[in-house]
Amino acid sequence: MHTDTERCVRAVRSKDARFDGWFFTAVLTTGIYCRPSCPVVPPKAENMVFHPSAASCQQAGFRACKRCRPDTSPGSPEWNARADSVARAMRLIQDGVVDRDGVTGLARRLGYSARQIERQLLAELGAGPLALARAQRAQTARLLIETTALPMAEVAFAAGFSSVRAFNDTVREVFALAPTELRARATRRPDTAAGPPTPGVICLRLPFRAPLTPDNLFGHLAATAVPGVEEWRDGAYRRTLRLPYGHGIVALAPRPDHIRCRLALTDPRDLTVAISRCRRMLDLDADPVAVDEQLRTDPLLAPLVDKAPGRRVPGTVDAAEFAVRAVLGQQVSTAAARTHAARLVTAYGTPVDDPEGGLTHLFPTPGALAALDPESLALPRSRRTTLTTLVAALADGTLPLGTDSDWDEARARLHALPGFGPWTVEAIAMRALGDPDAFLPTDLGVRRAAQGLGLPSTPAALTARAAGWRPWRAYAVQYLWATEDHAINVLPA
Repeated sequence: MHTDTERCVRAVRSKDARFDGWFFTAVLTTGIYCRPSCPVVPPKAENMVFHPSAASCQQAGFRACKRCRPDTSPGSPEWNARADSVARAMRLIQDGVVDRDGVTGLARRLGYSARQIERQLLAELGAGPLALARAQRAQTARLLIETTALPMAEVAFAAGFSSVRAFNDTVREVFALAPTELRARATRRPDTAAGPPTPGVICLRLPFRAPLTPDNLFGHLAATAVPGVEEWRDGAYRRTLRLPYGHGIVALAPRPDHIRCRLALTDPRDLTVAISRCRRMLDLDADPVAVDEQLRTDPLLAPLVDKAPGRRVPGTVDAAEFAVRAVLGQQVSTAAARTHAARLVTAYGTPVDDPEGGLTHLFPTPGALAALDPESLALPRSRRTTLTTLVAALADGTLPLGTDSDWDEARARLHALPGFGPWTVEAIAMRALGDPDAFLPTDLGVRRAAQGLGLPSTPAALTARAAGWRPWRAYAVQYLWATEDHAINVLPA
């Protein structure tokens, strides 16, 4: 979008928050870059240039605006809606792969050379993988500076910098303030005056594009929560997280203009990854306006969209975990699926300490589940075979599921496993892989809702009707599920 100058200028002049994260405005006269919704008086059109990413702005020598804080705007919805190499690379960078494995590790995960990845990212985003990862490190550093009492040296290494000097230089370059000045400004802000931070706990706001209807999103997560791993407590969805350097516990509570996120991490280096996975689980980088406009073109679906616009597709923090849970949920009730999953968690999960609630374990890894005795599972024999085959494929790497997965290839590999029909494959594509066009025409809830609306209810006829909902069929499923799904009052009065 950043190449459409006229459209970008209109968005900046109208302070349209829908375009935050789609592009960034760099002001030639001030050397500052902003999000489109920045509250300051818009500059003259001839003084504005537009960039596709914060990293591109920083690489061009612009520093972040102190008013609108563009480094904390919602991410571009392109990376959730696309399955090409650039989108897969961006999802991996957001998951911290460059910081952990370098550009060569990123290229290896994608099956390209480092030079190819560099060229593709530069062409589309105006910045290479190192610059994109550096921009993300700067944002992580700012969060740690402003929300924790960690010494600056610990902040530097937790944010992924190789040295304190690189940390200081980057923070000054990006924010035009020294790290100590950023912390001093944060302590003077009204929203941080409630009291000293809790040691080991990081509190932050996760932005999203409005509108967002949270009731069914959080209601679904609460209704399917696996005991010991997830819970709904005190108006927040809480769960354990398995992370690259340790583990964590997150509490996510919806608010009218943001999601309140409270993270307790055993290693602060996992902050960026934890935020990225929570955002993906709640689908916070979606573009609800584009989705709802497309779905409203169907006159029978339009009333559902108008009633509660901005529905999101609930995702997952761990694709392998969801795949296992999808198999456990085949042809059984939600309660039965939770019971089966809880037994696996108790037997094979990693215990954790949760002083604030009832979380007891991390969900078991495929490696841990590979040791399970099929005869110990209270499942039909065919489903035991399905589960053990899936776990073995996940454990030995023949079935890679993650943010970098090619959606079509993953579907083909899942279909090749015994016991994997269209429902299970599409559920994994939708919830675990994040394909916005995944569709479940055989789902009983979808068919009942379709019949109640006067839509075709047979899988073939419903699939044909859903051709007009593309590329957002996964969101259509959420609107259909909402007629029967578990909605809870999640916003405070």
